[in-house]
Amino acid sequence: MDYIQQLRKRVDEVDEQILNALSERAKICRAIGLVKKKQGMQIRDVSRENELYKHVKEKAVQFHLDPIQVEAVYREIVNMCSAVQG
Repeated sequence: MDYIQQLRKRVDEVDEQILNALSERAKICRAIGLVKKKQGMQIRDVSRENELYKHVKEKAVQFHLDPIQVEAVYREIVNMCSAVQG
């Protein structure tokens, strides 16, 4: 059981890193949103989003992750970050 606790502690640490990365991504997206607003641009850029999804699916394979699941996660991340831009 001690080994499971160690693994769970490591998962908690990784979760903290993920949350920090999401926070940083949201900050950057807020800044992008301000620039887009000043330039009269749309918040959503479908071609950019599609490039991102293609890229993360390719990377997912390299990391031995399911590309469909990774894309689903990134769709949620993009939705979250689009919301902070508006």
